[in-house]
Amino acid sequence: MSHSEYTRSCQSRCCGPLKGTVRVPGDKSVSHRALMFGALAQGETLIGGLLEGEDVLNTAEALRHMGAKIANGSDGLWRVYGVGVGKLTEPACVLDMGNSGTSTRLLLGLVAGQNFAATFTGDASLVKRPMRRVMVPLGQMGAQFLGRTGDRLPLTVRGADGATAVTYELPVASAQVKSAVLLAALNTKGRTTVIENKPTRDHTENMLRHFGVDVVIEPTESGGEAISIEGPVTLKPCAVDVPGDPSSAAFPVVAGTLIKGSEVTLSNVLLNPRRTGLYETLQEMGADIRFEHVRIESGERVGTIVVRGSGVLKGVRVPAERVPSMIDEFPVLAVVAACAEGTTRMSGLEELRVKESDRLLMIAKGLEACGVDLEMGEDSLTIHGTGKPPKGGALIETALDHRIAMSFLVLGCVAKEVVEIDDASPIRTSFPGFIDLMNDLGAQIDTGSSF
Repeated sequence: MSHSEYTRSCQSRCCGPLKGTVRVPGDKSVSHRALMFGALAQGETLIGGLLEGEDVLNTAEALRHMGAKIANGSDGLWRVYGVGVGKLTEPACVLDMGNSGTSTRLLLGLVAGQNFAATFTGDASLVKRPMRRVMVPLGQMGAQFLGRTGDRLPLTVRGADGATAVTYELPVASAQVKSAVLLAALNTKGRTTVIENKPTRDHTENMLRHFGVDVVIEPTESGGEAISIEGPVTLKPCAVDVPGDPSSAAFPVVAGTLIKGSEVTLSNVLLNPRRTGLYETLQEMGADIRFEHVRIESGERVGTIVVRGSGVLKGVRVPAERVPSMIDEFPVLAVVAACAEGTTRMSGLEELRVKESDRLLMIAKGLEACGVDLEMGEDSLTIHGTGKPPKGGALIETALDHRIAMSFLVLGCVAKEVVEIDDASPIRTSFPGFIDLMNDLGAQIDTGSSF
């Protein structure tokens, strides 16, 4: 499907069983970090399977503007020629991060440990997202910030000339904040420690170790973890094989689960235990999902997901402590809950309010438009399923949110009437090729309006 076709509305209609073996694009979180750590290593880092979505490409371009040489070879490998920790240079232009909150917050941490200034901006969605949660600890380390009211982009950060090592306890579970502080710590003299009371994604810790950094992780009395780095450090260039993104795999997995008779295999998917909350929840609901050929690659757990269309799924209560391991998958889980028999209760969802959109609100609005009975709270969502797919027949507002867009296209695969999204362009940020992949499996998703 051409680039231009993703700038239009898309619609999805009820289809037959999905069949086939596919590989989803590389994990976005791992891709961002592979580029960043490659830029900080001294020498050539080879990256295979890099996600070539807009978010990751914006990260690569920002790093180029700071002095790293990054090239995509004809062999499919990306080559990053890093300059070393503390050796990046001040960018001559404003860094446009598009829609990516992850790369923005992580790069703020990276620059906070450098002796120069950089200005970040983004698209209409990103400039609305708050940055204060990373500004607070980075400010304690010595970085200075100048931004819009509400600590939003455009935002200039001046890194500290001799940053201060800190011990920082995360007020909310956030892998982005943790990672920003650890990135700043790489060029900071002394021991920097981040304390998290709830476990969050540990891709930064895993990949730093892969690049030869000594990351110390100790349990805390509260049951959390204290993650420490003694800086400054040296990163050794290496090879990174980026596995498939489990958040992207969630869409064909859910579609395959909901459509009886489906048999879908997804190869080489990241199975980090802190990213598999959705799959655990689906299994509790009665989904037929198996993991095969599980192994460790580039410091991460990887394997094959096999899903078969099952019978009626059951509503469940999703424990709040599971939220960090599936924070990006709640839109598509809500689609499952709408089709399941009984009530599904989700709580601890306050983080959804500050994603690419107010994701909690957009889920609720979209499902209600499709005829689903639900209640939304400040940080909760309760969905009453009937055991049958909802009516559908609605035009869904995506609010520039790629996961809202893809989730409701999945809903259209089982709804009684066509489901249309107003804008497919956000899908490019994380899952280029989504529509083709789904249609190759047997879905019926196309561009154009029926409303």
